[in-house]
Amino acid sequence: MIAFSSQHDFLFKAIGKEADDLNLPCYVVGGWVRDQLLKRPNSKDIDFVVVGDALDVAKRCSKTLGGSKVTLFKKFGTAQFRWKDWDIEFVQARTESYTSDSRNPAVAPGTLRDDQLRRDFTINAMAMGVNQDNFGQLLDPFDGQSDLKKGIIRTPLNPQETFDDDPLRMMRAVRFASQLGFTIDDQTLKGIQGKANRMAILSSDRIHVELNKIMESKVPSVGLTWMHKGGLMPHVLPEIAALEGVDEVDGHLHKDNFWHSLEVLDNLARVSDKLWHRWAALLHDIGKPVTKRFKKGSGWTFHGHEFIGGKMAKKLFRRLSMPMDARMKYVVKLIQMSSRPIAVIAEEVTDGAVRRLLFDAGDDIDDLMQLCEADITTKNGKRKQRYLKNFNTVRSKIKAVEAKDKLRNWQPPVNGNQLMQWFDLPPGKAIGDLKTAIREGILDGDIANDFDDAKAFAFQWAKNKGYPLKP
Repeated sequence: MIAFSSQHDFLFKAIGKEADDLNLPCYVVGGWVRDQLLKRPNSKDIDFVVVGDALDVAKRCSKTLGGSKVTLFKKFGTAQFRWKDWDIEFVQARTESYTSDSRNPAVAPGTLRDDQLRRDFTINAMAMGVNQDNFGQLLDPFDGQSDLKKGIIRTPLNPQETFDDDPLRMMRAVRFASQLGFTIDDQTLKGIQGKANRMAILSSDRIHVELNKIMESKVPSVGLTWMHKGGLMPHVLPEIAALEGVDEVDGHLHKDNFWHSLEVLDNLARVSDKLWHRWAALLHDIGKPVTKRFKKGSGWTFHGHEFIGGKMAKKLFRRLSMPMDARMKYVVKLIQMSSRPIAVIAEEVTDGAVRRLLFDAGDDIDDLMQLCEADITTKNGKRKQRYLKNFNTVRSKIKAVEAKDKLRNWQPPVNGNQLMQWFDLPPGKAIGDLKTAIREGILDGDIANDFDDAKAFAFQWAKNKGYPLKP
């Protein structure tokens, strides 16, 4: 028997009664059973398998429970409705057959065992009865409970067959390993390695959904490492795969930026659960392989890798059908600014350098600083402490400059319309030059970030340039 809450007891008994009235076996399957046994927080998605007409059971259950209108998918024998804040889904027990060029199966009615066999992993193939005669009983034909205890991801069928049928299951194996901290067993990993090229038939939307779940894991590098071991990385994130390896010229080595990037991501994940912040951490060095040069006397250089990396990130987002909106721009911005705080340290943390950093970073300054601190992966304890101390100095300076100059998400204290009125000028280059001069004067610390100083500065600057003034 599986233990569960009184609310689940009410739901399961109500559904079991409707199934009994139709004389149909009905079971809770998949993720809810797995998470209940793991004592993880209950999912709001609960899946039921009916050996028979699942659509009829769904309609009767929704009416009995007072749920939402049932959405039917007759082709696949599935139905769904919402009850309270839960998504309840019913599927008819079935067998599946696939063609080599699609992950959409042809389905036919089957037994409970047929349905369990078609599931991706043993830990997701367990079922619990809700009919009166087997209420709460666990049906575990592939020893998924043992795999849960051992922390193993394993397929019910031969893994080559499982992944050939539906290549998305390879990404799901990696995702579950990452979310649960599990190991992918040897045969299953070999199956992934042998079918990695099948990733080509998957839609980018399905891939990026799994990727995002990996990125949101407590330790994202776990999933990315399994992607690497399974040979999936070149098919999914070739930009990250290209970071692997160390070159040597005249005894000069550079660090392996693949493992460095995963370490940076994990460092950031300890302090930030923001998905797009984590993406910036993973992608921050992707411009290095294409900008890598060796210069005698200087060693390895990666000039401009931040700018190139930002452009590459934009292309990656487009390829994976990820959002091409403010979220993408945020990732690109953090990548392209990822060396700026270090440059500020090199300039001895002057007010001017900090003003420009604040001006360009705006509200993302705190996220940028967290990314830069996560980028410290040296194993030399003294060096690491020195870097962290430097960043703390920059943080203190940012706080002081921000309090005084208020440059975060800066807006000019005077606008173009005012400048046109004061100097009797039409819109154009002259007004643009005036606005730039005011901005640079504020950033250089020559004038305060307020209306009166900006206006006085504008009149003096215009006078020096010979601009006309209104009488």
